[in-house]
Amino acid sequence: MAEQPAPPVGRVVGTEDSTPLQFSVALAEDAYLQLDDVVVTVRAVPGLGPVMTSGVVTQVRARHEGASFGSDVFLIADGVLPAQVQEIAEVTTTRVEPECYVPPRPGEPVRRATGDERAQALYFDQMDTKVAVGLGRDGDPIYVNLDFLDGTRGGHVSISGISGVATKTSFALFLLYSIFTGGALGRRALNAKALVFSVKGEDLLFLDHANTRLDDELRADYARLDLAAAPFASVGFFAPPIPEDLSGRPNVSGRTSGIAAFWWTLYEFCAAELLPYVFADAEDERNQYTMVIHQVAARLRREAVETGDGGAVVIEGQVLRTYDDLVEFISDQLTDEDTRRDWAGPVTGVGTINAFLRRLRSSLKPLRAIVRGDLANNPARRVTTENQQVTVVDLHNLPERAQRFVVGVVLASETARKEAAGPGGLLFTMIDELNKYAPREGSSPIKEVLLDIAERGRSLGIILVGAQQTASEVERRIVSNSSIKIVGRLDPAEAGRPEYGFLPPSQRARATLAKPGTMFVSQPEIPVPLAVEFPFPAWATRQSECGAPPPTGTNGATRPRDPFSRIPVVEDEPPF
Repeated sequence: MAEQPAPPVGRVVGTEDSTPLQFSVALAEDAYLQLDDVVVTVRAVPGLGPVMTSGVVTQVRARHEGASFGSDVFLIADGVLPAQVQEIAEVTTTRVEPECYVPPRPGEPVRRATGDERAQALYFDQMDTKVAVGLGRDGDPIYVNLDFLDGTRGGHVSISGISGVATKTSFALFLLYSIFTGGALGRRALNAKALVFSVKGEDLLFLDHANTRLDDELRADYARLDLAAAPFASVGFFAPPIPEDLSGRPNVSGRTSGIAAFWWTLYEFCAAELLPYVFADAEDERNQYTMVIHQVAARLRREAVETGDGGAVVIEGQVLRTYDDLVEFISDQLTDEDTRRDWAGPVTGVGTINAFLRRLRSSLKPLRAIVRGDLANNPARRVTTENQQVTVVDLHNLPERAQRFVVGVVLASETARKEAAGPGGLLFTMIDELNKYAPREGSSPIKEVLLDIAERGRSLGIILVGAQQTASEVERRIVSNSSIKIVGRLDPAEAGRPEYGFLPPSQRARATLAKPGTMFVSQPEIPVPLAVEFPFPAWATRQSECGAPPPTGTNGATRPRDPFSRIPVVEDEPPF
């Protein structure tokens, strides 16, 4: 049985210009339209037949027709002055089918688009594979085209908004969950991975636990999107080790199991030439001591010999077991007139070397916990996405300089690994506070890695999901290469920036008032960004929301049985 179209809600206005790209609708007394509603009108074109123009409501206004002064409203309310209330909705065209760009004729009826008409108006009917990103204002699902997420026709996602209000991280995680479990990837979901850097507390260390706040109404929201309300099924967690602790325990307080500590050995630091990532601030590249960095890094790679099983190194007969030892050794070589030439280059001045050493010594406190030669080697310490679908790297207990080091090194290694493996699988890399790692001005090793991902990552199967408070402070090439642009709550000054030119004026104003959970999603196929509300997380976002632990370990292996589970709980007070 054919679907019946919705009844008309009004007619195309004749007192204002109607164009193929924008028109206005006068609403009937018993009808209404709200922002983001999808409407459709049809006109007959001689020799062609019916032409359907679809669009999204971008503004609605109401006024008294017949009133001349502001005070007339009281006379009208008392019945003294005749007037009529009229509501007018402005509609921005999204699609004309067939493509005959003629204006809707005044007087033509306008109706809400539902079912197939709604899917056609928003190009959902042309999306071979689509990913649900939330519900529209009408309560029906909103989708993005997977082709612009998996690198087929585009890639990368840019999410902007005020910290703590725009729910950028929550939306990014929901997007990943929808991609992995919504069926759009098909069999490719088995080889799809996500690398998530967490910089705000331990909130992301419970993605594999069900959320106890989830109720039947929230589950129904997931069901409307054809998604199961469940936590992430395959997650691996990494955190830095506790400083000055020789047992290598992860430096976290909320989660006590299923998390591995990560660090790099001194030998890996030297052999992989990781020294440039110690100088990862944008201003470092503007100084002359960058040539010293590369000279020293190359020398360490040639001279360092691994000793023992903890990653300690021997360089020129000296055994180095800690990052402090390494920094002191480099300092000795650069301050000794006999060895300075070999380590820093023949024409490097003393002032340049001293500037390098000042920056190097300032890295002692941030990096001594994660560059080690005094811990027993543990294969589980290596940050990799190979053993689970989602990999969370917790950085919140590290100083900002150490965070930059970790992000740069992990991104570079995963990019190299993915490039060697080929584009067979997808790797979604989620980075919060992107403006800190890829600022608009300056250059740094991390920024170069991110630029490489933005410009050629989709051909390698690497998709960047970047979140930032201010897109205006992020490198332009990264933002411009993002096919999907998403905006939550914005600061009014930020909303006026050119980077948000894809938002119509009404949506720019609304972005300054948006509630948590409301996002504006822009994608190449649809000329108007769509307002969506994504459901409450089905996974725990903090320890207090944790439900039952997952039945399997975070690496997919069966969780070992608790040997103390059958011991009865004793409520006696301790004897001290």
